Parts: sequence; C-alpha cells; structure tokens
Amino acid sequence: MLIDGYDTLLLDLDGVVYLGSHPVPGAPAALEEAGRRGVRLAYVTNNASRTPAAIASHLRELGAPASAADVVTSAQAAARLVAERVPPGSNVLVVGGSGLRLAVRDRGLRPVSTAVESPVAVVQGIAPGVSYGLLSEGALAVRQGALFVASNGDTTMPTRRGELPGNGAMVRVIATATGVEPVYAGKPDPPLHRESMIRTGARRPLVVGDRLDTDIEGATNAGVDSLLVLTGVASAVDVLTAGPRHRPTYIGEDLGALLLPYPDVRDGVCGGWRAWWDDAVLRLDGDGSRIDGLRAACDAAWAVAGEGRLEGDVVKPVLDRLR
Repeated sequence: MLIDGYDTLLLDLDGVVYLGSHPVPGAPAALEEAGRRGVRLAYVTNNASRTPAAIASHLRELGAPASAADVVTSAQAAARLVAERVPPGSNVLVVGGSGLRLAVRDRGLRPVSTAVESPVAVVQGIAPGVSYGLLSEGALAVRQGALFVASNGDTTMPTRRGELPGNGAMVRVIATATGVEPVYAGKPDPPLHRESMIRTGARRPLVVGDRLDTDIEGATNAGVDSLLVLTGVASAVDVLTAGPRHRPTYIGEDLGALLLPYPDVRDGVCGGWRAWWDDAVLRLDGDGSRIDGLRAACDAAWAVAGEGRLEGDVVKPVLDRLR
C-alpha cells in the first residue's frame, strides 16, 4: 500500500477530507483504515478561522477520526512566528476569527482589536466576520510599524458552491493600503510545515493535498513526498502542465489511493496506458483507469517540460482521451 512507507499523513482539509459541511466520499473510511494500520493522522490546514477543537469536532461529525491534538492550523504557525519575534505578553492586533485569537493567546501574547493599543504585530487570517473597521485598524497598526503576518496566502478556498475569496485575497486590503507585504505562515511557506513536524514528531511524513500551489509546493519546499488528490482545486490540466515545484510524488483520485499499491510509472507507461509525443503534442492511448492514464501522461509531460512547464494546448488530446 502507498502508506506503508510513511509514519505520518499531513492532510489538508478543504478539498481533501471535506467540502464545506460534507465529507469527500470515501475519505472518512480511508482515514479510519490508515489509522488502524498505525499511521499518525495530522490535519494541517491553512484555514485560521476555527480552533483545533472546533475543527476536530467537525471532522468527527463527518465520520473521520480526530482530536484537537491532531489538528495543526496556520493560526498556530502564525502565532509561533510572531512569538519568536516579539517580547512575551506583547499586544497583537488580530484581524481574524476565534481560532487565530486563541492561537495568539496560547503563545503568551495579548490579542487586541485596535491600533490605539499599540500592537507590535498584526496577524491576519480568514474569517467570515472580518469587517472594514477591523481591516482599517490593522492598516493603521502596520503603518505605525507593527510586524505584519498573514496566516496564509490562499487567494481562494473551495466550497460546494465553488471557490470563494481566501485569506490571500483579503490580505491585499492591508498590503495595498500600507505598501507592506506580510510574512506568510501557511503553506507553501515553511512555518506551517515546521509547526506540523514539531507537533507530530513525524520522521517520514507524506503530505496529502488538493492544491499544487500550497500543498504540493509546500511539500517540495520541505523536501518530503506528496500525494495530490483530485477531489478539490487541482484539475488534470493543472497537474499535466505543472512546473517542477508543483509536481506531486503521487497522484490519486481521492484518499482511497493511500490504501492501494502505487503502480510503476515509467517512460510514459502506467497500467494499460501509454503516453507519447507526436509533432509537439502529447498523445495518450490504451485502456484502464482514468487515474492511471493521467499518471502515464504526467510522466511523459514532465519529462519533456523539464525545469519549465507546458501550455495547455499541447496536452488537450490527453484531456479529451481521459473524459
């Protein structure tokens, strides 16, 4: 099985385990089985709006095994990042929700809501109730010299209704108003991965995610293996045309791939599929599972792209074949 070589799964949540209030089909059962086989489950999320306890409760409601200790958030990574740079007990202006405020408090810092309280840092994370007034206070504090930290830079977040604006989009309000770019704590930057390793003690982790620009790039930055699942943001064309930092070690339809042997993929061949280049266009022929066809095509595409990335039109025949 794919998981046999790893002691810890560093699992993204949105688009991997659930979409909004609904589980991804088969995800809870796959995680239960992985846990029974002795693999540590760690839920690593760029979403800073909720507390680990609230996230764990949601996961259990969906049928996935989870405790608060199994959840690692970008809020926790951001709070550690701030705590390492400012004196204990410092005022920190929190532009975000309860998860971010709790993480800041747990690091021995004092969450505040106005620039009048002379915060030494501003920490921003996504939350439905973030108002113009709070964003304005954050901008005032940053203009006064406060350290600016963002929980993550995700421009969108997946839901059952589609992709909604993420923290990366909201961060642009303060960054544009002040001319100051934040220090990012979440994926793909190192702080969240570091936080995950500290909290889990993982020695052989496998990062599992649905986004190339956060989950997979974060794994690449950390030098660890990754599994891309196609239940969230990334599509077949995205992975076929991915640059080196966005290429996963493994590709699976969903979390069920963890419990299956991973096939040999070599020279554009996987299962019953063969991918090859014909007049600068990628072709695919054969029969079998769609995911094996995509694996074969990615192997051939990445071999030719090298350190660059392909344009979508050269892989269109593959996409047509896999429909």
